[in-house]
Amino acid sequence: MELKAINNIYFIGIGGIGMSALARYFVAQGKNVAGYDKTSTQLTKELEAFNIPIVFSETEDAIPKSHLNATNTLVVITPAVPKEHKQLLYFQNNAFNIKKRAVVLGEITKDTFCFAVAGTHGKTTTSSILAHLLHSSGVEVTSFLGGIVEGYNTNLIGNGTEVTVVEADEFDRSFLHLHPNLSCITSMDADHLDIYGDAKTIEESFVAFANKTPAKSLFVAKGLPVEANTVAVNGLGDFEANNIKIENGYYVFTIKTPNEVIENVSFSLPGHHNISNALMAFAMAKTYGVATDKLIQALASFPGIRRRFSFKVRTSNKVYIDDYAHHPTEVNAVFQAVEELFPNQKKVVYFQPHLFSRTRDFMNEFAASLSQFDKVRLLEIYPARELPIEGVSSAVLLDLIKCNDKKIIELNEIVNSVVNEDYPIVITLGAGDIGEKVSQIQTQINEKLALV
Repeated sequence: MELKAINNIYFIGIGGIGMSALARYFVAQGKNVAGYDKTSTQLTKELEAFNIPIVFSETEDAIPKSHLNATNTLVVITPAVPKEHKQLLYFQNNAFNIKKRAVVLGEITKDTFCFAVAGTHGKTTTSSILAHLLHSSGVEVTSFLGGIVEGYNTNLIGNGTEVTVVEADEFDRSFLHLHPNLSCITSMDADHLDIYGDAKTIEESFVAFANKTPAKSLFVAKGLPVEANTVAVNGLGDFEANNIKIENGYYVFTIKTPNEVIENVSFSLPGHHNISNALMAFAMAKTYGVATDKLIQALASFPGIRRRFSFKVRTSNKVYIDDYAHHPTEVNAVFQAVEELFPNQKKVVYFQPHLFSRTRDFMNEFAASLSQFDKVRLLEIYPARELPIEGVSSAVLLDLIKCNDKKIIELNEIVNSVVNEDYPIVITLGAGDIGEKVSQIQTQINEKLALV
């Protein structure tokens, strides 16, 4: 596949966060980009503002005429696209060039110095911090990210041709298509068991990814079963973050590298897991050769990521936080950060489980993580690509949660419920369409506060 010879790119599932970064990239390269998605979202609206035509009907008649020539059109898909998708079948039956997103990303990055960020948790935050560190330090980089970085308001940062930053996605073993020069693994918890079957198999896949990078160019969180440079928070490692304290809403800590000790490092994202993510990004950029003073300045200025512990409202008597958390480990990390910042204050969580299979596989773990909050409101499971599984429901999960104030609410009730919540700390969590309600919730809370 010679990308330079392709004029037209068509994305099936263009509203996906990884697909949309590729779409933005190809627009910047002067390609004629169009795509399909199931529903209109904030992300598809942002792409349409780039003059990318998007259709929401999967019939072949909906495909723009400009993308019906098989000789100069590349069709990009993700593993989540159903095999019976009507447009996919049309492209297959008419001999179009069809490639998975991961293959295309590997093709784009193979002739660059590629930073690859892997892990079942922390990929988006770590890669976004790394992208900011490199871009702010003057590196000619293009970064393909799984989240919208605040301030940049995009998931594609930079337009360099020599260096790339990518999220190395373990879903469907996509990360094995990459050609990394410098890599990291933030975590290797069990997930995507609908694909892998068990924790041992997913661990083997991460080891296969790790083997694509020399050990001296690989970084892992301390304790992972991979030979590499280690990163540790409040512990011993090749790169360490210690003496952590909070000052004026920022974390302030000391970084120890193999060659130096850097004191009074500032970083604003809450949660010790985010200190680990920041340290991982720092270690990779430092190893690449970026000057320490530039990296410390960039860490302090990192603006955050949409739906990654995003403060949507923060006043003296009302705090509203939104996060993408959809795994028990991520829910625990959010609770740790909220509890550290707002001890002894009542906290309510609105959680939308994502996937029937994930809810089934981690039912007890979800129940334990959600039971830490003072009040729990559950939405029905967001199915995404899945059909219902018998015996798996939000009602079953609710019964396992040890919380006196808990119930299930509908998605169309969430805005009114959150806006009128009497608890001072409100958190919305989930990777489904709960995210489409965040802006409305934020607006209405601010309007209500203005009347007080």
